[in-house]
Amino acid sequence: MSGLVLGIETSCDETAAALVDEEGRVRSSVVASQADLHARYGGVVPEIASRRHLELVSPVVTAALEEADATLDDVSRVAVTQGPGLIGALLVGLSAAKALAWARGLPLVPVDHLRGHVATLYLEPDPLEPPFTCLLASGGHTMVLAVRDRSGFEVLGSTLDDAAGEAFDKGARLLGLGYPGGAELDRLSFSGLKTALLYAVRELGEDGLEARRADLAAAYQRAIVRALVGRLREAAEQTGDRTVAVVGGVAANSELREALSDARFAPLALCTDNAAMIASAARFARPLVSPGYLALDAYASA
Repeated sequence: MSGLVLGIETSCDETAAALVDEEGRVRSSVVASQADLHARYGGVVPEIASRRHLELVSPVVTAALEEADATLDDVSRVAVTQGPGLIGALLVGLSAAKALAWARGLPLVPVDHLRGHVATLYLEPDPLEPPFTCLLASGGHTMVLAVRDRSGFEVLGSTLDDAAGEAFDKGARLLGLGYPGGAELDRLSFSGLKTALLYAVRELGEDGLEARRADLAAAYQRAIVRALVGRLREAAEQTGDRTVAVVGGVAANSELREALSDARFAPLALCTDNAAMIASAARFARPLVSPGYLALDAYASA
């Protein structure tokens, strides 16, 4: 086995490593989530996330190699998320990737996290061929993209306030459902929408909320899904693309999948942050050779 891409992802609160071959087959994908660690705070605490990444990045890479029955001798290049994300968390992954690439004499591929999400669609066993119009909906970003080739995309539009994933998380917090919010809302059943929910919760009071929590969660989720579906359909009409796709953490939402039954979705296991998507994107990007990548820095925003 040779020619594997080792991907590393540490942009938020998942420490992930994966091995993907040149044909797009995922040989391994290991994700160590910090959700339980941050649940008590109702969201991700950047300093805590960074420290946990430091503890986990080496064992997660080791686990990915073991799962793929591979060694570093089988790796042809290292790919890593450069941004956007939490800057401290990103620097942990970037430093680890630089060290591995330097020590093994390998090229390094810095990957944009958003391009990584789109690149989940290029993995086996059913890779999607551009062109297509894509909805990228995650905790930090919600945008509609025109994808013309596998090297990148054009942003057609994005939210003016909260990302869809952020709206899910904040709405779940208002309803007392905990963190992460998207999964909790989905199980039970944007800025202005979030405010409307806040007023409804205040009017109901604690007793009323207990009786109406599931109904409010379902209505809130439906409103978010309706907005996402409408914008994606409008964009597809403008681009003329017959194929629409959805990627990002919100792509795991069951109601969104049902509402867009004709769309191509990222594989369920790869909707949330993972390293297989980073390795996949690296297959269509230019690698940097040593020592050029040693000066690379992370970036927090797109």
